[in-house]
Amino acid sequence: MSSPAEGLPDSVSDRPRGATLSVVSANIQAGASTRSYRDYVSRPWSHVLPHPEKRSNLDVMAVAARDFDIVGLQETDPGSLRSGFLNQTHYLAEAAGFDYWSHQSNRRIGGIMSSANGLLSRRQPDEVRDYALPGRVAGRGVLWARYGDGADALVVLISHLSLGMRSRADQLGFIVELLSDAPHAVLMGDFNCEAQAPEMRPLYDRCGFVAPTERLLSFPSWQPRRAIDHILVTPGIQVRRRWALPGMLSDHIAVAAELEMPNSAPQPSLPG
Repeated sequence: MSSPAEGLPDSVSDRPRGATLSVVSANIQAGASTRSYRDYVSRPWSHVLPHPEKRSNLDVMAVAARDFDIVGLQETDPGSLRSGFLNQTHYLAEAAGFDYWSHQSNRRIGGIMSSANGLLSRRQPDEVRDYALPGRVAGRGVLWARYGDGADALVVLISHLSLGMRSRADQLGFIVELLSDAPHAVLMGDFNCEAQAPEMRPLYDRCGFVAPTERLLSFPSWQPRRAIDHILVTPGIQVRRRWALPGMLSDHIAVAAELEMPNSAPQPSLPG
């Protein structure tokens, strides 16, 4: 399988640079706030029951999201009992002023709780797909969006991978196949592993993604020790900077990046 840069008329890294694109990836824990491991035990209701705190937490997240062109969400609730039957992706899009939103429902336990990947975007993608990911336990997926067409298209993927290494390896192999013909791509989400984990190698070796040089600690949010939330890009996209974005009130710290796009690539920051 060739890397995304191969087969283009010129090296995309040598082309004139285009506009910048600001992106953020956030596991929002369905709007629940967690301040210590004790909260998982002492506040279990937050994972299955609605509470006004969740709406106010979403409002805080919306303020932070307004500064970005694309927002990738994990563990957003598409409308179940625990969210008061509120589609949290839609709510955040309206509260943060995004013209376009989409979500991929992955896991539903009756009508009590549900989980999804979500996309907020300034520009409507030309195509959106959702894929179920392989794994020992069903309920993981990847949300796929394409801006533009042909050799200069930009593909954005949002995913939340499994806790087990074997399942993550299968899931990342699946994602590599999805990106076999994507010239420019951004992959973001909660990977549940460090960027240098062995199961991540196919992304770099077969798909051309560039491993981040920064180790942004994102979990747990109250005392971060692990860098498991990532924004990865293919070689034609330059990363101006990456940074952690605390204050989302989840058990994860959001991660953000400012990207410089190839001049030929579509600009998702523009309305379209």
